[in-house]
Amino acid sequence: MKNFLSVVFNSLLLLSYAQNYHWDGKTLVLDNGLIKRTIAYSQDSLKYTTRQIGLTNSGKGYIEKESKDFAFRVNDSVMDGFSKWQLLSCTAAKDNYEGTGATVTLKHNEIKIHLTYLMYPGLPLIRKTIGFVNEGKSDLKIEAVNVEDIQSTFFKVPTILYTNYGRMKHIDSYLGNWNDALVVFHNTEHRQSMALGNEAPGVLKRVSYHLDGTAHIEAGLTHPGQDFPFRKWLKPGESWTSPAVFIALQAGNDNPTALINGIVADYVRKHMGIRLSQVKEKPVFVYNTWYPFYTFVSDSLIRELARAAAECGIREFVIDDGWEVNYNLKTSEKPWGRNYGDWQVDRNKFPNDLKATFDYIRSLGMKPGLWISIGSATADAKVFQEHPEWFVKNYKGKPGNLHFVADSSDFYTSCFGTDWFDYIKGVIVTLAKEHGLAYAKLDLSLVTSAYVDDKRVSGCYATDHPYHRDHEESFIAIYERVLKLFDEVHKEAPGLFIDCTFETAGKLQLQDYAFVKHAEGNWLSNFEERNPAGALRVRQMAWWRSPAMPASSLVIGNQQMDDPEFLFSLKSLIGTLPIALGDPRKLSPGQRAEIKKWSDWMLAMQKKYDYMSFRQDLPG
Repeated sequence: MKNFLSVVFNSLLLLSYAQNYHWDGKTLVLDNGLIKRTIAYSQDSLKYTTRQIGLTNSGKGYIEKESKDFAFRVNDSVMDGFSKWQLLSCTAAKDNYEGTGATVTLKHNEIKIHLTYLMYPGLPLIRKTIGFVNEGKSDLKIEAVNVEDIQSTFFKVPTILYTNYGRMKHIDSYLGNWNDALVVFHNTEHRQSMALGNEAPGVLKRVSYHLDGTAHIEAGLTHPGQDFPFRKWLKPGESWTSPAVFIALQAGNDNPTALINGIVADYVRKHMGIRLSQVKEKPVFVYNTWYPFYTFVSDSLIRELARAAAECGIREFVIDDGWEVNYNLKTSEKPWGRNYGDWQVDRNKFPNDLKATFDYIRSLGMKPGLWISIGSATADAKVFQEHPEWFVKNYKGKPGNLHFVADSSDFYTSCFGTDWFDYIKGVIVTLAKEHGLAYAKLDLSLVTSAYVDDKRVSGCYATDHPYHRDHEESFIAIYERVLKLFDEVHKEAPGLFIDCTFETAGKLQLQDYAFVKHAEGNWLSNFEERNPAGALRVRQMAWWRSPAMPASSLVIGNQQMDDPEFLFSLKSLIGTLPIALGDPRKLSPGQRAEIKKWSDWMLAMQKKYDYMSFRQDLPG
């Protein structure tokens, strides 16, 4: 019997080594040959702590002392690795993107957690999530989730932080915000760097450094007391998994950005599961009607623009705001911010419905697209009048507008914590299946505003919506259901390209890992200045965001084709997802032909090299 158990134990050890981890009942070692993490469980004190993280063959650790590994609050009580945990199991784990590692299951009274650590081939990187399960008989309130909680060797004096998408230098203590999808810590004395990536959505990201006077690093979700605090309620039997946080390491290099340009970029492109990596034919040249036509579009205008755009080599043609009208209204000849919610085609502008217009666009060799506000309705919309319960409640308990501040109350924001989800999904899928929609620009505020500074104008204060219990929980509920919407739309309309704007993400020029995993395009900004100012702003924004975000997912508007120096703008856009606005009818045949040469070149380079999968500002 003893020999049999010995054989089984040794077999398990060999299996665990083959799966990049070794677990002996007391110590978990995660090691893929490049990065190594050691975690200890004490059967005496019942602590579960990270002892070390480092490069496998370096000899230099990145952990100063025993660390909590994780932390969170449950019903206002702090729980972390130093709490008393019963260790239930350590099992192999994997994802759909070559990630392998281990899941450790711990239990304390009524709460059970699953700590999953994944590593990827050829990368010194570990990705981590926390799964929560309520095994009690009463509800649990989860807050202040630190997916990573470590005492690092990034001591205050020699350490430089690279914050705000890894581009802005910072020294001293730091509390990050929604712009910190990626932060790099660099110890100039040790020549060590650590990239900390946060896959939490929108305004719920949090990273902190040295807030307690030590080299203490936390990464995860916002805490109570912050502007947009995270909260998740779990009923008995319910479970929920946190967004991931990843750690990547580099040593012996005085250039910390090399860690971003190589290891992090490879992880994002190959293993994060971003939508853009799954698109076989990436958009190389898109046109959008917003500027200078705004909402004043029609079938006849679109056909004129489409002919001119096709001669310029445009591949995707997007009709922005103005195509829609609400039930019982005669026309949408109104400025921005009207006719939202019912998403009926304005037959005064498009007498033969959109399908005829789309068919014409396709006949010219372009894919048709539309702008849709996925979470807005005006007071005259049938959907608002019949279902006011589908809309956010503001802090005064009234139907709310999260997008802008206005004296009138005829513009409302829907709450994705309601059945609005199914309604708007039906609108988008119908447009794709019945009209041939191929590109959807999804826009306007859902959680927070890019333009309103009053923090109270955020989320939903309703206490009777089915998918969130209170204002704090509404943030994660809305974000998760918006991302779920994208996934379900993709399943029913697999050829649809989703372009989600920064306004939907919730702040100026905000895009992050949560959104690139569910939407192929990410509209980042609206720069309407003529050359050279506009093109330079485009270049700067692409430079600013691209260390963290896939550059070719970044849609940076609004440069105009009829600008005399548009070719300068186009060259600035190459490497992002190139989009153009303006009036192409104003261009001469020669100007159109010159632009088309560049469009054909971009398409040829994409087919030959798939250049849109890589950064274009790096050597090699």
